[in-house]
Amino acid sequence: MLNRILIIIFLFTCFVRNSEAKEPYRVGTTTANFLEIGYGPAGIAMGDAYVSLAQDLSSVYWNPAGLAFMKNNEAMFMSQPWLVDANIAFAAVGIPIPNLGTIAFNLIHMNYGEMEVNTLTQQNGTGEMFDANELAASLSFSRAIAEWFAFGASAKYVSSQIWHVSGAAVAFDFGVLIKTNFFSITGKQEDGMKIGMSVSNYGSKLRYDGIDLLNPIDIDPGINGNYRDVPGQFRLNSWELPLIFRVGVSVKPLVLNNQEVNLAIDALHPNNNSESINLGAEYALNMPAFGKFFLRGGYKALFMESSEFGLTLGGGVSLNLIRNAKISCDIAYRDLGILGANTCYSLGVKF
Repeated sequence: MLNRILIIIFLFTCFVRNSEAKEPYRVGTTTANFLEIGYGPAGIAMGDAYVSLAQDLSSVYWNPAGLAFMKNNEAMFMSQPWLVDANIAFAAVGIPIPNLGTIAFNLIHMNYGEMEVNTLTQQNGTGEMFDANELAASLSFSRAIAEWFAFGASAKYVSSQIWHVSGAAVAFDFGVLIKTNFFSITGKQEDGMKIGMSVSNYGSKLRYDGIDLLNPIDIDPGINGNYRDVPGQFRLNSWELPLIFRVGVSVKPLVLNNQEVNLAIDALHPNNNSESINLGAEYALNMPAFGKFFLRGGYKALFMESSEFGLTLGGGVSLNLIRNAKISCDIAYRDLGILGANTCYSLGVKF
């Protein structure tokens, strides 16, 4: 089993070798960066150290392989107010299909709100308003090949729109999740070390186009009588999506009858910044006939140069309903340095 794990890790490392960040770091050279914000309060509260722990519907973002270990149908809705009055909405639904795997669909929508139109000649505003929106829709599939190993993949459509200019791209996510007996204090595989790896947003480039780029051109201003207003258009460059390689491990140093603690660490290799480390911890209290209570904490982007990320905190509760149905509520807080702080909320249903 150890040999298999080492081979899988090696193959994943080879697959993403070209995405490793190198100096000078390419900060600000990718588009659709809402794809790397983080979705799912449980993972966010743990400092984004969730690639090896994600086994619920939020796996569609962190690691699609985790979907394979879902036992119930799930639906999840998340609201995340973001910086400068932007708002993010996340919605997903997943269905485990016996003897096949798990299929999930999710939508991410970022709304930047309305802003005033300014031009070089009317710098105080033209009286018009414009808006900007970004959207990602993905379809995921995950399957457990063995009790200890699962793989998953997502295909996503990404679009970005600023007033009358828009662009689109297609991308893919891949992930594996490995369960081991290593460091299991109970001897059970479910309480042992977990290893997770994922590649996110591997796909085509995005280029903006639209009527706002049209501009009449006088092809020869020094000659009268020529075509003074020849239709012209600005042609913009194509931009890469934020490609992220994650690898992480998690262990359970405490497992009692109704309590357990998870510790996790993730290493990230992005294509638009320096490498970094995320740390997370989770305390879970099982209350029979009632549900579960969670407390979480973490630290995001250790060793990243000029990072504004830092401490993360959160918690949640999962309540048992009739016929094995459950409802869960989670909240996460994260420190964004000089940009302030951010809080997100989610509501989940298992049925």
